[in-house]
Amino acid sequence: MGILDTLGEVAGAVAAVEGAEKLDPDAGLLTKAAAAVAGFEGAGALEKLVEKKEDEDKPADSTDSGDSSDAQS
Repeated sequence: MGILDTLGEVAGAVAAVEGAEKLDPDAGLLTKAAAAVAGFEGAGALEKLVEKKEDEDKPADSTDSGDSSDAQS
């Protein structure tokens, strides 16, 4: 999923730059660059948080499946 992660980070960067331009139409290159970096890093952090949450949920699901298969045997 490396490509999808990168696309999510790029989308975050683009959204942050667009937001900076909406707030300050005369924003300079440094402001836009800072917004892009913040959006890129923020999207990456958000994706890691979602993956961590999914990983925490998976063992509980697999444990439930294991218990039900043992009970049926």
